[in-house]
Amino acid sequence: MTTLTHSGSRKIEKPMEPEAAAKAAGRRKARRRTMSIWIGRVALAVIVIGGWQWFTTEGWVDKFFFGQPSEIWSSLVKLFTEGTAFGTIWENLWITAQEAFLGFILGTLVGVVLGILLGSNKYLSAVVGPYIRIVNSIPRIVLGSIFIVAFGLGVFPKILLAAVLVFFVVFFNAFQGVREVDQNLVANVRVLGASPLQVAMHVTIPSAMTWIIASLHTAFGFAIIGALVAEVLGAQQGIGLIISQAQGTFDPNTVFACMVIIAVVTLAAEYLIGALEHRLLKWRPPNRSEAQAI
Repeated sequence: MTTLTHSGSRKIEKPMEPEAAAKAAGRRKARRRTMSIWIGRVALAVIVIGGWQWFTTEGWVDKFFFGQPSEIWSSLVKLFTEGTAFGTIWENLWITAQEAFLGFILGTLVGVVLGILLGSNKYLSAVVGPYIRIVNSIPRIVLGSIFIVAFGLGVFPKILLAAVLVFFVVFFNAFQGVREVDQNLVANVRVLGASPLQVAMHVTIPSAMTWIIASLHTAFGFAIIGALVAEVLGAQQGIGLIISQAQGTFDPNTVFACMVIIAVVTLAAEYLIGALEHRLLKWRPPNRSEAQAI
């Protein structure tokens, strides 16, 4: 390929290497795909919110029961400017976020430890397994009521209920992840003289990490649900208490406004969990969906 310079002489440009050209084409394809995804997301939001506003304005859907986007926005503004009967929205959001995050951490730690322990030891799994299934069958709202009766209306019972919901999600994934570890690899490491702790640290846990991290995306949503349900059952502050009060006064707009706030918090946590997953699993080859974006 040749081009003319200002002096009229010809300048020879080297053709792009095939590998560099492929990478450039891949980046352009990834940018186009990302743009199309965002266009689709915005279009879907416009259709749903616009249709909702239109149907309630025309009276096809009763806004007394289902709210209205414009009124939900007004409720959001009111929450952040005027606050609530239980304090500012920031104070209530901080209480709920604190309960959810602490419950998420507690449930994750216990779920990972027990999942790896029982997944690695068939005897313990056979002994403890039935009891875990029994506890898992108890309705969560019943556990929430028991926790509130036992520990009062403070933050602790909310953390416990959130931790219970998170625990079972993480536990079963960690348990299955350990069971999926290549036993030939474990046997080879033991033959080389590795201790049980070294086998766990260098083989079992890294191999199960994909399962564990995958469970965290779902687990945080359950942590939020646990905190909100416990607050609805009984609390002094929190987003769940605001929702419960709005429900009692037939105010769906405030209920939806609180849902919007929780959705933003959940998306932010999802982003952080995704960043953690990328950092911890850099050694893992990209899966099919990831490879398409390269």
